This record gives sequence, structure tokens and C-alpha cells, in this order.
Amino acid sequence: MAVSTLPTSDRAVQDSRAFLQWLLADYHPRDFAVRFWDGSRWEPEDGQPTRYTLVLQHPGAVRAMFWPPKGLTLAEAYLFNDFDVEGELEGFWLVAKHLREKKWSLMGKAQFATRILRLPSERRPRVGGPRQAQLAGETHTQERDFEAVTYHYNVSNDFYALFLDRNLVYTCAYFGSPEDSIDTAQERKLDHVCRKLRLKPGDRLLDMGCGWGALSIHAAKNYGVEALGATISQPQVDFANERIRKEGLTGRCRVENLDYRAVKDPRGFDKVAALGMLEHVGSKNLPAYYQQAWNHLKPGGVFLSHGIALNMHQEVPKGVTFSQKYVFPDGELIPISQNLGYAEKVGFEVRDVESLRDHYLLTCRSWLRRLEERADEARRLTDDVTYRIYRLYIAISALGFRLGRINLYQSLLLKSPNGESGLPLTREDWYA
Repeated sequence: MAVSTLPTSDRAVQDSRAFLQWLLADYHPRDFAVRFWDGSRWEPEDGQPTRYTLVLQHPGAVRAMFWPPKGLTLAEAYLFNDFDVEGELEGFWLVAKHLREKKWSLMGKAQFATRILRLPSERRPRVGGPRQAQLAGETHTQERDFEAVTYHYNVSNDFYALFLDRNLVYTCAYFGSPEDSIDTAQERKLDHVCRKLRLKPGDRLLDMGCGWGALSIHAAKNYGVEALGATISQPQVDFANERIRKEGLTGRCRVENLDYRAVKDPRGFDKVAALGMLEHVGSKNLPAYYQQAWNHLKPGGVFLSHGIALNMHQEVPKGVTFSQKYVFPDGELIPISQNLGYAEKVGFEVRDVESLRDHYLLTCRSWLRRLEERADEARRLTDDVTYRIYRLYIAISALGFRLGRINLYQSLLLKSPNGESGLPLTREDWYA
């Protein structure tokens, strides 16, 4: 067994290390180090490289990480700096996964409680971070969705610019190779979407949940369409319309502060897209989501819905999760099969479904790397807790895509009341 590289006489260090050795006795290979608050270290198992270092900040850190043994304890111990992770945070959360899925006997649970309650009781103050979303009333009403969505997206445009691409595309990119830059991959994604929609000059495009307007702008600039983007985040509206002005697209493209349910345009649209909005809709509103797209589309039009789905074999977590409390209040993921069922009930024909799970893993890793490289700037724009919230949520998301617990699907849906598709026989034009 690997031992400390620095001697210590600190009893709390010795007890904390003994607890971790007991807790992780069945975790192999242990390829990370632990650095205690006195500078002593517990090195990885013999022969293992150090992928990352778990940094315990004070004598009560281990107890703060695991007691009480419930869902948010470990995440909040990280957020409020009872411990830190130097290096691969995604890798550390594999350990959390191992512990969460471990089958504990009654004796094991008793030993856990007895051992951890012997450790010092101390934790950093639970202060800092963004205000908590003030959600009230029935879920997924327009009023409550406004509060939930703006809680996340109104952090600041400058903060998101630290880790997103130059166009502030906050959805899965489309990589030609893992070496692509995030700017290249996001431009490729926007073009991939426009080709799937088969946009052409004169088309009218509705971009539901448009974010900072990247798709609307790209489509108007490169495909000659008239685009309307809808978002309920005013900072996104302001950013998008200023960029539209600078690009000389005024009159051909606009972004408005609108809930997707409030869009009204009697002229209709030839194409509709929604990128990264599905996660905010909620299963109870999916019929309305697809009905809105259907109602806005002219006959023969297509709707591209791009969103995250839960693996159907993955259990939905019980209680308030880290994401719901700190990242996406009221966010909800459902399996793709259930999702497409709602689309078909409205009348859509499912013409194409593409999994981009591997692409979202690469996207998250790019975002995480960029955020970590600009950590000091992120803290200056927000605070340390907010930086840690985003670092953790992106790392957990990357792990979810890596393990196949979640996926990203682009679904191309056709409105064809008379059965005529009007679509080419092959996908060749998507890649020409």
C-alpha cells in the first residue's frame, strides 16, 4: 500500500487517511493522490500515474465530504472549498460514482457511521455563489420558467465568453476530429443544422430558445434566410441584436425577448429549430412544445429539435439534485423514445435521428479546459463558488456523456399533412 511522502504527527491527518483507506479499499486502480492540509500526501497505488490530486483543506474536510451521507453532501463540500481537485475533476467524480453505487451491508453502514463520526467536525461557511432561484407555483408555467431560465443564463455574457466559442454557442458542437478547436466545431455544428433544415434564400426560420443568436445569425448570413430568434434572457437579446447590427443583418434577422409559447407570426415559417432548449421544457409541456413548432410550420416544413436525453435504463435521481439546486432549476431529461412519442402524437413524421453523444463529451471537455485556464477571470466576474459550480457541472456532464448515461440527439421532424415529403432520397446534400 502506498504511504505518505511526508511524515506527519497530526492525529486528524492519520485518522482521515485511515478512513479513506478503508472507504476506498475496493477502488482499483487508485490513480490519484491525496494531499492533506499539513502538506503530507497519500500517493496513488504503486505504479499508477497521478491523474489528479484530492486536496483536503482542513481537518474536518473528510467528514464534510461524506456526512451526512446524502446526494448533495459531496458536491457542496467541493463548492464551498472543504476540498479541491487539482487536475481531472471528471476523473474524481468516477470515485463518487463508485461510492454512490456501492452495495452496503448493515454492518458496513454502521462501520461507516462509526468511523466518520470520529473525525473532526468542521466545514467552510456555506456562503457565496449565485442567488437561489425563487421558484413558486406550478412547474413550467411561463412565469416560473422565466425565473428558472434567467437564473442560469443571466450570470453574465462576459462569464460565458470565458469558456464558450467566439459566437457563444451553448450547445453540443460537431467535431470533425478531437483536435478541432471549439470555434471550428461550433461553426461546423451551425452549418450541419442549416444543411439538415435545407435552408435556402427566402426561407423564414424560427429559432426557439435561440440563446445568444448564433444559429439565427449564421443562417441569415450564410443561407439568406429571414430569421427570428426567441429567448427569455434579456442579456442574450441585447448581445444578439448588437451582433446582428454589426454584421449588417438588421431587417433579415432579429432576436426578441419571447417565451416559445408566446411567439405569434401569422405568416408562418418554412423551418423551425430548437437547439438546447428541450431540457428546459419539462415532460408535461412537451406536447405544447411540439404543437407550437407544428403550428408555426408551413406544410412541408421541418423542425430540428436538438436536446439532451436520459438513457432509458438510467434511474431518475430522487430528491433535489446538484443540477436542480445550483445549475438548471426545473431542468428535466427524458428518454429519446418518450420524447419522439410526443412529436408523433402532434403529427410529425420522424425523418432522421442522430446521436451526438461523443461530440458532447468533446464539447464539455473543451469548455472545462477553457474555464479552468481562465479561473481567475471567472472568479473576478462572479466569485469562487460560482466558478466551482460551473467547473463541477461541466465535469459531471462530461462524465455522463462518457458513460452513456445521457445523450444528445438531433431529431428532424417533418410536417406533411398529405404524406408528400418533398425531401431528397438521400442525405448527400448535408455533406456535399
